[in-house]
Amino acid sequence: MSKKTRNLKKLLISIVLMLWAVVALYGFKQTDAGSSNSSEQTVTIGYQKGDPFDIAKQRGEFVKKMKAKGYKVVFKEFQDGSSLMQALKAGSVDYARTGDTPPVSALSTGTKLTFVAAGSSKAKGSGLLVKKSSSISSIKDLKGKKVAYTKGTSSQYMLLAALKKAGMSADDITWVNMDQSSASVAFSKGKVDGWATWDPYTAQAEVNQNAKVLVSGVGITNNRDYVLSTQSYAKSNTKVSKYLVKYLEEDMKWANNNHSELIDMMSKSLKVSKSVVKKMVERRSYGIYTMNSTYAKEEQKIADLFYDEGLIENKVTVSDSGDYK
Repeated sequence: MSKKTRNLKKLLISIVLMLWAVVALYGFKQTDAGSSNSSEQTVTIGYQKGDPFDIAKQRGEFVKKMKAKGYKVVFKEFQDGSSLMQALKAGSVDYARTGDTPPVSALSTGTKLTFVAAGSSKAKGSGLLVKKSSSISSIKDLKGKKVAYTKGTSSQYMLLAALKKAGMSADDITWVNMDQSSASVAFSKGKVDGWATWDPYTAQAEVNQNAKVLVSGVGITNNRDYVLSTQSYAKSNTKVSKYLVKYLEEDMKWANNNHSELIDMMSKSLKVSKSVVKKMVERRSYGIYTMNSTYAKEEQKIADLFYDEGLIENKVTVSDSGDYK
């Protein structure tokens, strides 16, 4: 082999080695960045406008705190609790925030869900509305009247429980099932005599629709927020649930102590006037707590009443859905 050939061979080997070094270095950097991203677990949360997760989302601290623990939070907005339960069952969300009734309906159809946390009572903002000009002054006056509600929501339970407390039956009124936006229009136009609803609809009707609260949820239902997950996900992600409850509760404490900022923030989120949000905010206390047996018993009352009234086909034992102490 000539000297010229040997030198050319050495040069080619040097070039190949340099290329390998560059590729190895580039590949390491890409893998390193990828491993950093892949180690961040995605947590998908289903929520509705105006709920505790909406507050947490708008404020922004919740996402930062979860990220610091290695979790990337993705929020998905839903219109109602029934849709949230379907999404949870399908696995498109890991956690769902609903009112007190959708979980009962979901459990009755065999959905393997568990209650992760419960919120403070929203009883003062839940109510059965009538017009101020109406001659209706008590629940008994609703006999034979049309009352709007939304099937599968807290409004259905509240109305049913209110009738029962007054010594009336479900057959004493005409139930008009419609979504809350449609109910608002029907109530405004006088197409229904009463409307079972919750904040911000209650506050909006009081401020803008000449409505009065005939009966609030106080003494009838606490209408709590509930954070739910599937039993399998909750069992495998206890640490996620722990952080979620902790940081969400910190946001709720902020909400209680910063009404002015909260009202501004929620007015934009809900796209309603500050006077409506102010009425809603100032009659409730925000809070999220780890699910326990007391809250489970409240849910059991709903499940028992719905079963007795034939609203769900299968009997539900709420305590079977988790270990609530």
